[in-house]
Amino acid sequence: MIAFPQAASSDLKVSPKEIQMSGHSKWSTIKHKKGAADAKRGKIFTKIIKEITVAARMGGGDPDGNPRLRSAIDKARSENMPSDNITRAIKKGTGELEGVSYEEITYEGYGPGGSAILVECLTDNKNRTVAELKHLFAKSNGSIGKPGTVAFKFESKGQLRFPKADVDEDRIMEAAMEAEADDYADDGDHWLVTTEPGDLQRVKDAFVAAGLVPTEAEVTKIPITTVRLEGRDAEVMLKLYMNLDDHDDVQNVYADFDIDDALMEELLG
Repeated sequence: MIAFPQAASSDLKVSPKEIQMSGHSKWSTIKHKKGAADAKRGKIFTKIIKEITVAARMGGGDPDGNPRLRSAIDKARSENMPSDNITRAIKKGTGELEGVSYEEITYEGYGPGGSAILVECLTDNKNRTVAELKHLFAKSNGSIGKPGTVAFKFESKGQLRFPKADVDEDRIMEAAMEAEADDYADDGDHWLVTTEPGDLQRVKDAFVAAGLVPTEAEVTKIPITTVRLEGRDAEVMLKLYMNLDDHDDVQNVYADFDIDDALMEELLG
């Protein structure tokens, strides 16, 4: 696993690294495989609209004073969501329009091979959601635990992703140093810039000002260590991950499993 130092720009570690952890390249592979199908089913829009609504409810409808809302709107625009949809979601959050009230809940549990899983949800019916998630865990030889069961196995980080086809390493390195990002790394077809969660928007703004617009910018959770899965455990874990991520009430799924790249490609088809 890569350790991201909290460093000033003069201490930025600028050497590219081959990432060997599930929190980066492997999630990108899974997201790529799921992306087209999710878009066709409208699930991406549904999840973003929920996030916009909750962000507006909690922090107000002005994105300039609400970083969470600003991030959600940026994500909506990156997915080409119509402006009317964004506006309606904000107004539902602020109470200007009638809408569903969502509750934020994070469930923690274990999957095949002892892998740790965090599931972030926005739901209008907690009892329904937990019952359905318990069922998904159970049929995959996993279980949901009490709060605090696995949360300590993850750390929050801000991440920005830039296609290598659009920018070379020297420019990423220079921009990362100027923005005082924590680190940057080689993530397959992309450069991955990492920040502390509270610095994400500032670093993103600095990159945009330098003419570099990330394809993704989000606060995510990265496993501190990973659990190697093979064979049947790997197959069942991937199915569980996909089923959880596909659930209507689930916003994000994080796990600490590591699966061989070739096996992952085979299992994902």
